[in-house]
Amino acid sequence: MIGVLNEKQMDEVLYRGYIGRIGCHDGNKTYVVPVSYTFDGVRIIAHSKEGMKLKIMRDHPDVCFEVDEMDNMANWKSVICWGRFIEFTEEAERIKIKEFLAQRPLPLIVSSTVKLNDAWPFGSIRPANDSVYYSIHIDQKTGRFEQDDVTAYYTM
Repeated sequence: MIGVLNEKQMDEVLYRGYIGRIGCHDGNKTYVVPVSYTFDGVRIIAHSKEGMKLKIMRDHPDVCFEVDEMDNMANWKSVICWGRFIEFTEEAERIKIKEFLAQRPLPLIVSSTVKLNDAWPFGSIRPANDSVYYSIHIDQKTGRFEQDDVTAYYTM
């Protein structure tokens, strides 16, 4: 069975996710890149080092974001969001966003791109000078799922 996720189900997928994909376009080239993130109910919040993704999003702030959950090829959920890139530049808001990111539940093993600083999860909450903190304010989203007949039968 293939279906459409409702608003609550889409938000649940976004809340549970750790890794999503940002799609941005510079007018000539489309760039899709995975990012670690958290969701606060209205926006995707993330951090990054300087690079192509940030350069494109600063110049072209309308972006797309995708996250999925996949048990197997017959049981999955996917949410696609469209929104606007907003960079946090004020020190007070950067600290507040870093505190929010630090509180998200994470898997036991994480990569260096998820860590907020070299001492994370211990040490200062002050933003690293070379980290850029940003959000994607969601304007629109859509979600789909597939659930095989056997799983659907046992979960009703």
